[in-house]
Amino acid sequence: MKKYRLVCLAVIAGFIAYSVFVFQSSVTPYVTFSQAKSAKSAVQVKGTLASPKITPTEDGKLTQFMLRDDAGEEVAVVYRGVKPEGLEQATGIVAIGKYSNGQFQADKLLVKCPSKYQGSVNK
Repeated sequence: MKKYRLVCLAVIAGFIAYSVFVFQSSVTPYVTFSQAKSAKSAVQVKGTLASPKITPTEDGKLTQFMLRDDAGEEVAVVYRGVKPEGLEQATGIVAIGKYSNGQFQADKLLVKCPSKYQGSVNK
């Protein structure tokens, strides 16, 4: 009976250790561009458009723009994917990816749209 309990405890401890490892590897922290430059894995950078100029490619599969992070640093962001709707009017943008070759290579973009989704108030 003692051996059975030890095996069960070992299995439970192994499951907990594996769960912690998987959770930590899936967490993407928020950082500034200066921190993203030294990060080894994917990170999230929150900011706003630094310039109204957004450059999509002809096929629409690549979009480039300047993003200003919360610390005020501006970096070119290259997003591989279809340009999100409302990017030009965004009040906030979160770019998820890695810093490489003087640019932030974004795998995902989260766009915070202005109040266009709020209902109008009738007086």
